[in-house]
Amino acid sequence: MHKAGFVNIVGNPNVGKSTLMNQLVGERISIATFKAQTTRHRIMGIVNTPEMQIVFSDTPGVLKPNYKLQESMLAFSESALQDADILLYVTDVVENPEKNMDFLEKVQKMDIPVLLLINKIDELAGGESKLGEIVEHWHMLLPNAEILPVSAKNKFGTDLLLKRIQELLPESPAFFDKDQLTDKPARFFVSEIIREKILLYYDKEIPYSVEVSVERFKEEEKLIHINAVIYVERESQKGIIIGHQGVALKKVCTEARKALEKFFDKTIYLETFVKVDKDWRSSERELNHFGYNPE
Repeated sequence: MHKAGFVNIVGNPNVGKSTLMNQLVGERISIATFKAQTTRHRIMGIVNTPEMQIVFSDTPGVLKPNYKLQESMLAFSESALQDADILLYVTDVVENPEKNMDFLEKVQKMDIPVLLLINKIDELAGGESKLGEIVEHWHMLLPNAEILPVSAKNKFGTDLLLKRIQELLPESPAFFDKDQLTDKPARFFVSEIIREKILLYYDKEIPYSVEVSVERFKEEEKLIHINAVIYVERESQKGIIIGHQGVALKKVCTEARKALEKFFDKTIYLETFVKVDKDWRSSERELNHFGYNPE
């Protein structure tokens, strides 16, 4: 008997979905930073054993869209409700349970197993009584969900969660090759790692106005040559990304190269360029070019 299924991770921004995904898969598949709206795509991470295959999907945080990029991000999250065998709805110990009720109402109507994960319990003030209040509130909102307190950062409760997922998985042959870790190509992870460093090293609106496109990815036995373009929406943003005498961009590229070498286990030659693509976040054509199409 072989089990396989799609386990989709949804929830509001900044509740720890990507950290949870990385812990469950055992590899760093998704960007995980302290900033909200880090994940923009739907990213699969695949766990394989001889007896089973779990296809996890990390999704963007649910939000009210203000421009076309956010509309695409919401579409990725809503698509995860359509093809899940098991849904992981992630919240944490501080967020308002009534946030984004439109999306939550769709979850309420689902007839598949829903595991509600209360993340970051290591940050909970008030102990067990406070946790009991949070659990009771969520039980009223999602009465059919199983509720599990976890700390993705500290790996608390993740082993129990994996065991429960294995129990709930349907019988099925594998959907992907057993040696496959994700559905994304190498170029995707290059752009994500560079974007992660930008998220970490720049403030305010700059990281959210940035997209990274890999123009060249030439892999040799021990070396990978990468040319990447960092797109921004304004000429002023280009100056901030580059920094005085190129210092800011050099720092980002150095940190990205180190992370890429660790990810690919090869020497990386990374060359980056910064270009202005005015209002790309609101352009249907540009969003399609950058892969923001949930279809």
